[in-house]
This record gives sequence, C-alpha cells and structure tokens, in this order.
Amino acid sequence: MTRNKDSLKALTTILRAASSVERVVKEDMTSYGLNATEFTVMEYLYNKGRQPIQMIGKKILLASSSITYVIDRLEEKGLVQRVADVKDRRVTFAELTEKGHEQMQDIFPKHAETIEKLFKNLSDSDLSKLRTLLKEVGYEATKLMK
Repeated sequence: MTRNKDSLKALTTILRAASSVERVVKEDMTSYGLNATEFTVMEYLYNKGRQPIQMIGKKILLASSSITYVIDRLEEKGLVQRVADVKDRRVTFAELTEKGHEQMQDIFPKHAETIEKLFKNLSDSDLSKLRTLLKEVGYEATKLMK
C-alpha cells in the first residue's frame, strides 16, 4: 500500500474514532442533566476555581456571547455565580456555587471513569504514544492552516 493510501486510512480511522469518542463523552455529560457546554464550563471551574468569564470562553473555545448565555443558564440552575472583581470593575468572575461544587464532586469521578473505560485496552506506554502521535498530527495540521 502506498503512503498516500495509508495516510487516508489513518485519517478515516482518526475521524471515526473521534466521532465515537465524542458521542460517548457527550452522552455521559448529558446524563448528569447538563449539556456538553455547560458540563465543560463546570468542569473547568471545578478544576481551576474562580475564573474571569472572558478567560473561560477562550480556554474552552467558546464565543463571548455564548459563554454569557451558558453562565446565565448555570446561574439559573444555582450551579455557578458571578462575582465582580473588586480591583477592576470591567472584570467579572464565574465560580461554582456550593451546590455546583457538590454536584461536580459527585459526577466528575464518574465522568473520569467513563473516559478511563475508553482507553482501557491501551497500556500506559500505548496511551503515551497515542498522545504523542496525535499531537504531531495536530501540529502539522496547524502548520497547514497558516
């Protein structure tokens, strides 16, 4: 088989695997009563603590208008609260409420377990190699976009 065909097969494999993984992860997220974006914001705040709302959008690749909407929804659910920056009135932070923190303490380990199951057939070495190889493909893709 030529290098060209191998590359095309590798691409097809990556895309199919990514699609399947994404479906599993999204299904798991929604099983907790949150959509994927809400869960991602909650997970980010759970792991990073209080964050400027503008930074959350940048870190999880969400438009500023969309992050405002997601924070509004999470606030309505009592999971997140806005906190004004006392030093700079232009900055507003988002942080988990006690209810939000308790919910994430309950669901995050279950979510992590689901992710662990996705990779259960890979050794630690295989998992490390997979990350390295996918990063290389990602770097090349980034170069091609410039």
